Amino acid sequence: MPEFKVVVADPKVRNPIAVPVMVVADDSLEYSDKHKEQLELPTVKLHPVIIERIKPEIGVVVVRIFKEIGEKKEKTKLVARVVADSSIDKQELRAPADFMMEKVGKDRALGEVLRAPAFQIRVTGDRASKLLGLRIGDVVDASIVGLPGKRLLIRGGSDLAGFPMRPDIPGPVKKYVLLSSGPGFRPREDGERRRKLVRGNTISEDIVQVNAVLLY
Repeated sequence: MPEFKVVVADPKVRNPIAVPVMVVADDSLEYSDKHKEQLELPTVKLHPVIIERIKPEIGVVVVRIFKEIGEKKEKTKLVARVVADSSIDKQELRAPADFMMEKVGKDRALGEVLRAPAFQIRVTGDRASKLLGLRIGDVVDASIVGLPGKRLLIRGGSDLAGFPMRPDIPGPVKKYVLLSSGPGFRPREDGERRRKLVRGNTISEDIVQVNAVLLY
């Protein structure tokens, strides 16, 4: 069965507002293997006032959590669906307790939350089959990545070795072509051309990553 990592970009996100929050572990929120394997986004809770500030139109946010390791400070990132909960403090964000203990090592930490400019989901089975045969420029129902009622524009992709798809090469092929620009080649000098191995414009089982953009 086919399987793809679908990277979804939100074209409306430009310089998103990051709001400081206290990230608090919540035992009622699930963090299972399907979330760890990126088959589904986990869920976090925010007060409606904060949701209104960051305006996550598709309901997806990025949570950056700051943790201290000795004298060093590091960031842990969580991309998640957000739900409103007016019963929690306005300065709090509730995250899955299992995630907090596994990635942060404690049940609360300083962080910030912002509208996600992009996110990625692994799609398998029947959902992945809907992508087979689609070409760069085609539009597909965004329910395959958990966004019913939205649409995705296929913008490109790459295979396991990282060879990119090109819109100007028809079919699910892999071939050497003479390139003067990307994707697949970045000239260092004006007029430079090189023969590079690239993929065609059609999604096949050899493709592992599909790049898409939300259509509003």
